[in-house]
Amino acid sequence: MVYIIPVIGIIVGIVAGIKSPYIFPQVYSSYVAVGILACIDSVLGGIKGMTEKNFNIGIFISGFFGNALIAVAMIFIGEKLNIDMSLAAVVVYGSRLFQNFAQIRRFILNKSEKKDNI
Repeated sequence: MVYIIPVIGIIVGIVAGIKSPYIFPQVYSSYVAVGILACIDSVLGGIKGMTEKNFNIGIFISGFFGNALIAVAMIFIGEKLNIDMSLAAVVVYGSRLFQNFAQIRRFILNKSEKKDNI
């Protein structure tokens, strides 16, 4: 039951984003996209932490906002240096997202298996 709460939060956030009348200007699209990717990475990291029973709300919140700020700052600095840093951010956060998802998936699939060797 505890694992369903983050999923509900993600669904509510997606629905709120779709129903929101505000549209980001196209100039900020790379900032928003990479920021969202960093936040999704943090959410999956939090869910992974819950499955490993070492979830810490302080680490989650600082990672959620810290990752988003670092990602946006990386894009901003890249634009100032005329370097496309969004690709680097997508590779880093994308790979972490898939790693976290794989560990969550393994936890869910192995949860019903018997852990002893009898």
